[in-house]
Amino acid sequence: MEILLLGNEALKQKAVPVKNITAETARLADQLIDLMHKGKGIGLAGPQVGVMERIFVTHVTGDEPRVFINPSILETSEQTSKYEEGCLSIPGVWADVVRPEKVKLQAWNEKGRAFTLETSGILARAVLHEYDHLEGVLFIDRLSEPKRNRVVAKYKRRR
Repeated sequence: MEILLLGNEALKQKAVPVKNITAETARLADQLIDLMHKGKGIGLAGPQVGVMERIFVTHVTGDEPRVFINPSILETSEQTSKYEEGCLSIPGVWADVVRPEKVKLQAWNEKGRAFTLETSGILARAVLHEYDHLEGVLFIDRLSEPKRNRVVAKYKRRR
């Protein structure tokens, strides 16, 4: 399993719901967590490895690894903040992205149990970033066109 990089069309496609949460789904979640750790990231979504299903994982400092299957965002805060983001699919470049400070979502874990999570700070940011991947949106898509062009040019120079 490899992380797809900027330019791969799968990264721009919307993922489909996971039909049944099985032992195979749990294995996929474990693989995503391992790959995320190897890449020194704090999140990784199915589409980033070519699995076009609505699953992502997170692991931020001070928290445990988390698995989100078929997540739905229930609400986000009106208050936003700017924070520097990067992406395992666009290695070596970062940019400030404005996102809601808080998010409430519902999802299922790798055991098929539904849960609701209300969070803020870096976990909220990671959740929103990974949720975007399920929608075919990259963090650079949230930048102004001039800023996005600079980030993409920097990425291409590094390749």
